[in-house]
Amino acid sequence: MKKFVLALPLVSVFCSSMWAAPLATNARTVIPSAIQQILSVDYRALRGSQPATALKNRVLPDNLKQFENALRNFGIDPNRDVEQITFVTYRPAKGGLSAIGIASGPFKQKEFLLKMKAKGVKPEKYGLSFMYPMGNGMQVVFLDPSTIVFGEGASLKGAIDVRDRGAESLANNNAINDRISDSDSAPIWSVLDQQGTQVMLRSVLGQAASLADYDVVKKRLVASDYTMNFDSGVSFDMNVKTSDNMTAASLASLLKAGVMYRELNATPTEKLALESMKVDNQHDILQMHFKTDDQRFQALLKSDLFASVSH
Repeated sequence: MKKFVLALPLVSVFCSSMWAAPLATNARTVIPSAIQQILSVDYRALRGSQPATALKNRVLPDNLKQFENALRNFGIDPNRDVEQITFVTYRPAKGGLSAIGIASGPFKQKEFLLKMKAKGVKPEKYGLSFMYPMGNGMQVVFLDPSTIVFGEGASLKGAIDVRDRGAESLANNNAINDRISDSDSAPIWSVLDQQGTQVMLRSVLGQAASLADYDVVKKRLVASDYTMNFDSGVSFDMNVKTSDNMTAASLASLLKAGVMYRELNATPTEKLALESMKVDNQHDILQMHFKTDDQRFQALLKSDLFASVSH
């Protein structure tokens, strides 16, 4: 899970203005309230963007790779059949983190059910849902003919509890819902809760995170969201919601210091990237914007700077 969180500044979104990927109503019905992060990837956008595909192949989190492999075992080719995957990590009551995937596409539910019946595969009934094995310890439930939710048994049951047993849902999490509203018009988007945002920013800040001010500021973070656009070059936008205007200004100063630290030992390619990064704050929101061309971005993918921020 940690790798997934740290990868977000660079992997969380791959965009194309042709598509948008808001959460479908059925998908929302199985997302718990205690969200750590949501990452929604429009695979149609990936197919049309070479830089986005290169980024995906470079830093795709292990958890998402496992989900893609599980889909293949299920007879679904993510590169061909999937329109959208939403990866969700949440905090169950027992502690730790749980993860589920929600995928949409032309999955041919009736054909699948007939195939399972012919093979003698019996699903596990849980609540009002039927959980089918996917291999590698994962199971899947159809939310409707074109939407599935899948994951390891305990994680999947936690999601089913939201829809079938009245467990607290995403609708009860105002901080995350506000960030979703600001980002889900993008083809691919991601949001993080307070703790996830703290971990991510510590990685981005590098040595600047050791400053005493960060330990004070991090307690005043609320949530964050990310989008990236590949339409004309590569641009990345991050917004961090804080508790007040002063916190946003302090965090902007710390992030600028972090950029300066990284510039000291950066390669020429890395320096160009860092010089293209703009940090500002508006009211209680920290804003970071980065833009470069496709060629420089491809070079940045192979740099030590990229590796340190994305892992």
